[in-house]
Amino acid sequence: MSFTVAIVGRPNVGKSTLFNRLVGKKLALVDDTPGVTRDRRPGDAKLIDLRFRIVDTAGLEEADEETLEGRMRAQTEQAIDEADLTLFVVDAKMGLTHVDKTLAEMLRKRGRPVVLVANKSEARGSDGGFYDAYTLGLGEPCPISAEHGQGMMDLRDAIIDAIGHERAFPETDDEAETNVSIPRPAVGEDGEEIEEEPVYDETRPLRIAIVGRPNAGKSTLINRFLGEDRLLTGPEAGITRDSISVDWSWRGRTVKMFDTAGMRRKARVTEKLEKLSVADALRAIRFAETVVIVFDATIPFEKQDLQIVDLVIREGRAAVIAFNKWDMIEDRQAVLADLREKTDRLLPQARGIRAIPIAGQTGDGLDRLMQAIVDTDKVWNKRIATAKLNRWLETQQVQHPPPAVSGRRIKLKYMTQVKARPPAFMISCTRSDALPESYVRYLINGLRADFAMPGVPIRIHFRTSENPFENKKNNPYESKRKRS
Repeated sequence: MSFTVAIVGRPNVGKSTLFNRLVGKKLALVDDTPGVTRDRRPGDAKLIDLRFRIVDTAGLEEADEETLEGRMRAQTEQAIDEADLTLFVVDAKMGLTHVDKTLAEMLRKRGRPVVLVANKSEARGSDGGFYDAYTLGLGEPCPISAEHGQGMMDLRDAIIDAIGHERAFPETDDEAETNVSIPRPAVGEDGEEIEEEPVYDETRPLRIAIVGRPNAGKSTLINRFLGEDRLLTGPEAGITRDSISVDWSWRGRTVKMFDTAGMRRKARVTEKLEKLSVADALRAIRFAETVVIVFDATIPFEKQDLQIVDLVIREGRAAVIAFNKWDMIEDRQAVLADLREKTDRLLPQARGIRAIPIAGQTGDGLDRLMQAIVDTDKVWNKRIATAKLNRWLETQQVQHPPPAVSGRRIKLKYMTQVKARPPAFMISCTRSDALPESYVRYLINGLRADFAMPGVPIRIHFRTSENPFENKKNNPYESKRKRS
């Protein structure tokens, strides 16, 4: 992106609505309650022919530095300092307040480019608030309606005037044509193609979601990864509301990490805003590839912890457990042995899941956690050759044949992997509907052990092969008997 724009203003003037309008998606939570946004949320904006980086911020309020509002203000001021341009949003319908004037004074002192945006200008009686905006001394206000998309062309022109035409439309060199060679498949001595298992791409970007109960230390963990106070943290539970994505690099590999709101038990989630936050966290889980479930090591394996792990596995994501606040544990060896025993016993659906003790405050164990994420991602992307699978299936049936149901033996004929991410297999068999669930678990556990696939969800689909003699009309012996 050619430049970065920060959206600022007092609470409830429509900053997040404008952010969603510019990015073309409902990424930021929007509600009538003031102060919904708390962290900085970046996004890629498109305004007619303009392309730029946009940052949604918390509503600016006058508060002490130690309070939650004061920490939110510090995050917003940092976004202003890092941006090339600021969109200062005021509410034309309600008019100016003392906070608007204070913020305008702060922006003037910084001396950076500012575009004054008069939102909700479509409302009846908004003319007074629009003309009052001239008194802020930030130039001519741009009237828009973020909710209805009115005034976007005027906003585009105002941004170009403030940032400069050269900065708004940088020249790009045409990409040189490259000759791409298509690799030929390997061929055996008999002339048939040899199926090769794909090699794991060590350079592919990682998408990681951090989830857990409220106050488990998710935002603190991400800040420690980044080496800066990028996300709002504090002793208050439920600070994070939006699912915020941050980009960074680990050992030269690009990582996009999502911080999510704490997920309480469904029965306790009654407020509309918390429901929106949990729904946003669920979307982050579906978008991510690897999900780190943060447990509080001082009170681990609460019922909600187990339900979150089960949710991640059912969604088909690669899961890793992080036992946070490890620096508060005294008898670490005994506690670690107890945690490992409970992990195996309470999470049989994720047998072999990697669990790493960490301390988000001090940074202990973060390298081990990232290595566990990479190792789990390798398994999640794993593909196994069909020939290996069929040899394995034959061995499994010899060691433990499928049971006979109603006096008829079930035969597993053929097996292949139909997809990865997570690994999914298809087995062609007779009477798939009669195969007991216990035998399916036997096959899944065998796949985990024999092909080194711990801790990731494994799917097995069964397909009953068609019997041409099942219908008497297609039975040649039956037809011959009738003719005789």
